[in-house]
Amino acid sequence: MLGQSTYPIDLIRKNGQSVNMSEATSRTELGHTAREQIKLAARQLFAARGIDGVSVREIVDASGQKNHGSLSYYFGTKEALVRELVTDGAKLIDNRRNAYLDLLESRGGPNDIREVVEALVYPSVNLSEETETAEDSYIRFITLLGMSHHNLFMEALENRWNSGYLRCLDHLRRLMPDMPNAAKNQRFVFLGVYISGVIAAREAALADRSRPHPMWQAEATLSHFIDTITAMLTAPLDPTLAASWHSNGTEEGPRAIVGSVGMILD
Repeated sequence: MLGQSTYPIDLIRKNGQSVNMSEATSRTELGHTAREQIKLAARQLFAARGIDGVSVREIVDASGQKNHGSLSYYFGTKEALVRELVTDGAKLIDNRRNAYLDLLESRGGPNDIREVVEALVYPSVNLSEETETAEDSYIRFITLLGMSHHNLFMEALENRWNSGYLRCLDHLRRLMPDMPNAAKNQRFVFLGVYISGVIAAREAALADRSRPHPMWQAEATLSHFIDTITAMLTAPLDPTLAASWHSNGTEEGPRAIVGSVGMILD
C-alpha cells in the first residue's frame, strides 16, 4: 500500500509532478462552460439510462442551455459526444494508473497480487477529483455502453488508453499461482467484469442523495472489495479443470482488451 491517507493513490505523478489527490479540487469551482455543462449532463443521463434512452433535446435541457442547437454546435452529433466522453475518462484512468504503477515500481514493487489489484481499483474511483465536473458517473456510463454498443465503445478508444491495465496484467501473470495461461486469462475476464460492475454500483449509490449509503461511503469497503478480487485471482484451480486445459492444449488468451477499465473480450 502506497500511503496512509484516504486512498493509496494519494501520491501520483501528473505532468512529471507528484500531487496529493486527496487535496485535489474541481478545476472549475465557479461554474462550467456551456460545453462542459453539456458533457456533464450527457454523462449523467447516459449513466442512468444508456445512450439510446436519452435524446439530444433532453441533454440540452438538462445542461441548462436555451439554444437547442448547442450540442450540434459543440460536438456535431450525439455519437461524437459519446466518443469524447469515453475518451476523456479512459485517458484520466490510464494516466492515473500508469503514475501509480510508476511509483510502485520505483519502490521495487509490486510485490504481491493485492498491490496490483489496488493499482486496478483506486485509479478508477473518485474521478471527480481530477475532472472539470465534480461528479462521478463515468464507470456506469461505459459499463452500459460496453454492453449495448460494443462496437461504438471499441471504436471510440481504438484500443488505446489501456497501457496501465496491460502493465497490471503483466504483473499479475508473474505473481499469480502456477496455472495454465487459459485459467489466468479466464480470471482476467472475470476481473474486468467484477471491477466495472462493483465500481458502477458504488458510483450509483454515492450519487443517490435521497438517503445515506454507509457501506459504500466507508473507506473500508474498497479495501474489502480489493481483498475479494485478490482472493479470486489466487484461488486454487480445480485439478480436473487444470488437467483438461493441459490435455486440450487450451492456452489461448482473450481476444482484445479495450480501454483503461480493461473490458476484456473473449
